[in-house]
Amino acid sequence: MEKVLRFIDPHILASISGMDLRAKTVVEGFLSGLHKSPYKGFSVEFAEYRQYTPGDDPRHIDWKVFARFDRYYVKEFEEETNLNCHLVLDLSNSMNFASNGITKLDYASYLVASLAYLISKQRDGVGLVTFGDKIETHIPAQLRPGHLQSILLALSNLKTADRTDIGLPLHQIADAINKKGLIVIVSDLLDDPEKIIHAVQHFRFRGHEVIVFNIFDSAEITFPYHNTIKFVGLEGEGQYTAVPHSIRDDYLNKLNNHISILEKGFGANRINYTLMDTSKPLDFALQAFLAARSGKM
Repeated sequence: MEKVLRFIDPHILASISGMDLRAKTVVEGFLSGLHKSPYKGFSVEFAEYRQYTPGDDPRHIDWKVFARFDRYYVKEFEEETNLNCHLVLDLSNSMNFASNGITKLDYASYLVASLAYLISKQRDGVGLVTFGDKIETHIPAQLRPGHLQSILLALSNLKTADRTDIGLPLHQIADAINKKGLIVIVSDLLDDPEKIIHAVQHFRFRGHEVIVFNIFDSAEITFPYHNTIKFVGLEGEGQYTAVPHSIRDDYLNKLNNHISILEKGFGANRINYTLMDTSKPLDFALQAFLAARSGKM
C-alpha cells in the first residue's frame, strides 16, 4: 500500500512549544497527506464520489472505497446536523508512566488536542472532560470563537489525580452530558475490565456514539525487561522486586486477557475500540477516528 500519511513522531511533538501548535502540526500534516492524484478508471457505480481535496470535510471520506482502491474519495452528502463531541481524558496516576520519555498522559493530551482541533475544523461542537477519582474539568461542547483555545489551555495545565475506580467518574460524566452526541474516551483503562465496560455502556444507554482509545506505553505491551528490577505502583500499590523472565509470561497473559475482555465487551455494545501505544505516531489515531465516524455515518 502506498504511503499517503505524514506520520508525526510524539517525541517531535514534545519538542514543540504550545499545545495549539502541536495540535495544528498533527492535524494539518495529516490532512495534507490525504491529497492524491485522481484515480483513473472510475466506474459508474462511483458516480456520486469525487476525489478528496484539501478543504473537504475529512469525515466524508469513504473508507470502503479507500480499502478497495488505496485512494481517498468523499461521497456527496446532504447537509448534516452539526455534531456535539465530548473528549473524556483520564488523569489517573498510572497515566504518568513512561519508558521512552513520553508519559501516557503526554501522549493522550496530544491526541485529545489534535482531535479537538480536527473536530473544530469540521465545524462541530467539541468539549473536554477530565477525570481522576471524580470529574476534574468539564468544558461543555460548543462551537464558538475562542472555545478551542479554552480546551487547549486546559490540556496545557493537566495534573494527575488519584483514582480508585474508573467506573464512578465515568458514570458521573454520563449523567452530566445530556445532549446526545459523540463521546471519545482516552485512558489506559487499567481497572477491572467488566466495571469499565459497564461504565462505558452507560453512555450508549443515553444514546451516545462512543469511541475508546486505550493508551499504553510500549513497555507495558512488550515487557522488555531483563535484569532484576523494582516495580513501583503509581496508584498506591507499593513496590515489588522481581526477576523479569520469571513473571513475563504471566504478566503478558493477564494483559492480553484484559485487552481481550475489553475488545469483546465494547464490540458487543457497538463501541469502537482502538489500542494505541505511546511510540505510535498520532496520525494512526486520527485515521482510526475518521474511519469510526465514517462507519457510523
